[in-house]
Amino acid sequence: MIKHETIEKNIGIMILLIILVISGGGLAEIVPLFFSNSTTKPIEGLRTYTALELEGRDIYIREGCNVCHSQQIRPFRAETERYGHYSTANEGVWEHPFLWGSKRTGPDLARVGGRYSDDWHRAHLYDPRDVVPESKMPSYPWLFENKLSGQDTATKMQVLAKMGVPYTEADAAAAREQVKGKTEVDALVAYLQSLGKLHSVYNNKR
Repeated sequence: MIKHETIEKNIGIMILLIILVISGGGLAEIVPLFFSNSTTKPIEGLRTYTALELEGRDIYIREGCNVCHSQQIRPFRAETERYGHYSTANEGVWEHPFLWGSKRTGPDLARVGGRYSDDWHRAHLYDPRDVVPESKMPSYPWLFENKLSGQDTATKMQVLAKMGVPYTEADAAAAREQVKGKTEVDALVAYLQSLGKLHSVYNNKR
């Protein structure tokens, strides 16, 4: 058995033991989550993103919206009263990549769907200060000009299907026509309106 004094005087042994302890503790906390229904099974009634919402999600990522807006409501009264029911892991089992985030320059968007009209979102994206005078958010006028071709939408669905998202071949086959000719702002607004609305369990209750 290694004596306490030996460990303290041998930095190599100490580093090795620290790594073993941290690794063991981490595995003890992480591994069970891979076998828990609350983290691996989708919440009741969860649906996939439509083709337009899926394109909107990619635009959301491309424009860095997830850098300033989290999609993770913590289970504290101050959060749930402002944003709605706290986020649960089984809501995001089909999210690749997940967009929980932690930075909140702007408000959390996990349950923003349906809280504002499409017109409000469009005005907010074109010039945020028109609707929120104190906003620090940049304007995104190019979203109103850029149009989607839908050329890669089916491929995205097929890749996600391989990762466990239940898109069908019929979904992929119809994707291009559902997206083609739409503007990027159409897609982004569709995505924002879907947040918190992909299932009816919590129903955006506040």
